[in-house]
Amino acid sequence: MNISYNWLKNYLNIDLAPEKVSEILTDIGLEVGGMEEIQSIKGGLEGLVIGEVLTCEKHANADKLSVTTVNVGGEQPLPIVCGAPNVAAGQKVVVATVGTILYSGDENFTIKKSKIRGEQSMGMICAEDEIGLGTSHDGIMVLPTDVKPGTLAKDYFKVENDIAIEIDLTPNRVDGSSHYGVARDLAAYLKQHQEGVELTLPAVDDFKTENTNYPVKVTVENTEACPRYCGVTISDVTIKESPEWLQNRLKGIGLNPINNIVDVTNFVLHELGQPLHAFDGDEIIGDEVIVKTLADGTEFITLDEEKRELSDKDLMICNTEGGMCIAGVFGGIKSGVSEKTTKVFLESAYFNPVWVRKTAKRHTLSTDASFRFERGVDPNMTIYALKRAALLIKEVAGGTISSEITDIYPEKVANFEIDVTYHNIIRLIGKELTKETIKNILTALEIEIVSETEEGLKLSVPPYRVDVQREADIIEEILRIYGYNNIEMPSSVNSTIVYSQKPDDHKSKNIIANQLTSQGFSEIMCNSLTKAAYYEALESYPRQNVVELANPLSNDLNGMRQTLLFGGLESINHNVNRRNSDLKFFEFGNSYHYKAESDKSDLNNYDEEQKLALFMVGNKAALNWNTPEQKVSFYDLKNQLENILSRLGLSFTDFKEEETKSDLFAEGLSLSQGDKPIIDFGLVNGKLLKAFDIDTPVYFTEIKWDIILKKSSKKTVTYTEISKFPEVKRDLALVLNKDVKFEQVKQIAHKTEKKLLKRVSLFDVFEGEKLGVDKKSYAVSFILQDETKTLNDKQIDKIMNKMMSNYERELGALIRK
Repeated sequence: MNISYNWLKNYLNIDLAPEKVSEILTDIGLEVGGMEEIQSIKGGLEGLVIGEVLTCEKHANADKLSVTTVNVGGEQPLPIVCGAPNVAAGQKVVVATVGTILYSGDENFTIKKSKIRGEQSMGMICAEDEIGLGTSHDGIMVLPTDVKPGTLAKDYFKVENDIAIEIDLTPNRVDGSSHYGVARDLAAYLKQHQEGVELTLPAVDDFKTENTNYPVKVTVENTEACPRYCGVTISDVTIKESPEWLQNRLKGIGLNPINNIVDVTNFVLHELGQPLHAFDGDEIIGDEVIVKTLADGTEFITLDEEKRELSDKDLMICNTEGGMCIAGVFGGIKSGVSEKTTKVFLESAYFNPVWVRKTAKRHTLSTDASFRFERGVDPNMTIYALKRAALLIKEVAGGTISSEITDIYPEKVANFEIDVTYHNIIRLIGKELTKETIKNILTALEIEIVSETEEGLKLSVPPYRVDVQREADIIEEILRIYGYNNIEMPSSVNSTIVYSQKPDDHKSKNIIANQLTSQGFSEIMCNSLTKAAYYEALESYPRQNVVELANPLSNDLNGMRQTLLFGGLESINHNVNRRNSDLKFFEFGNSYHYKAESDKSDLNNYDEEQKLALFMVGNKAALNWNTPEQKVSFYDLKNQLENILSRLGLSFTDFKEEETKSDLFAEGLSLSQGDKPIIDFGLVNGKLLKAFDIDTPVYFTEIKWDIILKKSSKKTVTYTEISKFPEVKRDLALVLNKDVKFEQVKQIAHKTEKKLLKRVSLFDVFEGEKLGVDKKSYAVSFILQDETKTLNDKQIDKIMNKMMSNYERELGALIRK
């Protein structure tokens, strides 16, 4: 949310620098995300001056060009070639001198000294669209004759310089969603540190009903959804552009002016935080406004020309024939004012935040109005905002107030009554504040002290502070205005000894994270909320097992993730699209699972587990003169996985290794414990990559961290003395069917020789026509060792002959000599 520094000073008599204001706002909970210098006209008209055309003659070599001399207040007039049809001697014009930068949207160009068809040109006489003062390009701007040549254009057009302060507003601080709200909080702080600070609101004393020629009846049928509804009519208005001051205010916070009536409602919204709506009076059929719900399935076309199907839980602003506006969210196609509008009905209301929030999410609509209504605006601001807007409309659009104010408020929204004790204030803050300081802060925050005792205070909190409803909230308010930085740090810290579990989850994560980062991996942290549609076609993670949100923020964040894969693919897509294609990512995160067709209210039907995911994409290393291009492969991923297991005291031999059955992978392996897969790794399925617009292979592994950590805890470190007797290595070349896995070869080897066989490894794979169709050759090495004596050839040959015999019998292997 943007706050204009100049606008803010309308309500506070301050002369603080914008940087200091930003620092204070951050300290009191309205965190400033950034500041930007802005101008009412882009570029601030720097380098532009008012000039007088002294002479104007047709260009000798171009029919549509004129050669002029222009007095810009310098020693000599400037020769300028101009192509405008309306240029003439004696005119006062706007001149861009050499070196001036002119802006056109996001592009710009610099005025240079040039020769045009043989004539020298030392500048440019400007049209209004060329300098950001309008859209016309019919000809150059011609100014009144009394303007002095040499006058700076920024002074003549009164360019306003301002600072836009960007506030990262948290959901609980809707009271700070306006200039007055920010000024109110700033004043509360400043009153504790300097005298003479005054917070003022523009007066509305001049508001009065001028006639009753245009009454509009208001009926509120649903007072639960609309606790307060106010309105007034204004006749004989003229729709046109807003005056310069109003346009500048809106531009200063990033809004585009529309017309004078709409601009006023937007101005008051950002001034006071109260959303308003101006209805075209001619569209209020029957001259009656009815606040109610419509039948489920009713079609309604909104301002964006989208046809929407209403729910019977959507509050609507209607006339006698149908809906005009989705209350608190979005107007209808015919509800707003147009250039033909001559009378308006001005609405100012307080809508139930829950109703607005559900409607906005139901229709995936987010507007400035819904942002505020669904968080809770001030129900006591409606009448003031209505009067303020009505007076501004009279000022910028003319017209007369043609009805009494309608105020339907059957049950007043009560203040929050809260008791707070001095003891708890001191206990939670950690410092003893004087009672006078506490009361001054509360008063500055517009919190009424109803009564006081020796022990504490009874307080009445206005309803616009929706986040202050408990004693702890009051104490937090006192602390943020007093200043967190004013609480001294204690010289000692009292703590209890906490025994961490073994193995320590946090420590183990740090160990593996450090290991991975040393291998060139970067850690990512993806949102646990994801798009449930990702799981539509999956069997390994079915759609019906997604934990869905009752009121999702959007369709892209409507479920809890079952796997870390999709968050990683989103990150890969983001990087690849920005030409960062050599990637190694890892993530520790939770995944969530719901047992389909179970009782959703029973928490036992939900599972949550920690996982570790790795992603590898692109080249193994950055390209260099001595580093040839080499893409990551399945074995690079497997190597990283082996290193992780090794660091945790585990190895592949602790698991059952088989081809993965997960449809996340095009090909891959699975490490299981019993019948439960613990680790899946391999090449991600091409269909999934295509869905994320990724056209490069992605290697991915997902580890069930909780199970791996538990298994690691059962491993004990043992010491074995290095054997005095040597190892013996023997190699075999086995011609096998292509469907035979190395795991089968390894299992047969260990079954054949359980005592002396230490390791089996695959060091070469070969396929070719000479081997035959569907055949492959494995080159396998076997390490044999007897730790009590040296092996002799007779023992070794006996083992290897038995090994070959088993391979021939069980796998149909051909032993290559």
